[in-house]
Amino acid sequence: MDDLTFEADVHWEGLSREGRGTVATGGQRLAYSAPGSMGGRGTGSSPEELLVSAVASCYSGTLFHLLARDGLPGAEVLVHAVGVVSGYPSRDAHVSRIVVHPTIVGGDSTRQSDYQRCARTAREHCFIGRALRDSITYAVGDVTVSTGRPAATAVA
Repeated sequence: MDDLTFEADVHWEGLSREGRGTVATGGQRLAYSAPGSMGGRGTGSSPEELLVSAVASCYSGTLFHLLARDGLPGAEVLVHAVGVVSGYPSRDAHVSRIVVHPTIVGGDSTRQSDYQRCARTAREHCFIGRALRDSITYAVGDVTVSTGRPAATAVA
């Protein structure tokens, strides 16, 4: 088996929480800083948000794949993810929990239990979440099935 590599170039300037940075990956550049709630600038994303986003994006692709594999209808998967930092501001502060709340758009609401099973299975198969779950709680929250049309989404 081959190893896959993934790269990011990061630039940071400024001391501690007052600094700011950029991360360049996948042909995109993203600004980041410490969140305002932690005494930072609160501009761009925060490393905590990027971690939650990595889990949610891996989970959404995994769930969509499993829906297709299991023959469950769905035109889109939307995921609201919530990450919790516990123990702040002590030195023991840590990301303690990430919960994903998937919405399957264009699904069959009469098969709610099948979608819930698939959502839990996606948690087990998402390799970013698997890499973290020994040190944080990674859970599936509410699973919503919407029979409506896919949402129009804008990508900046």
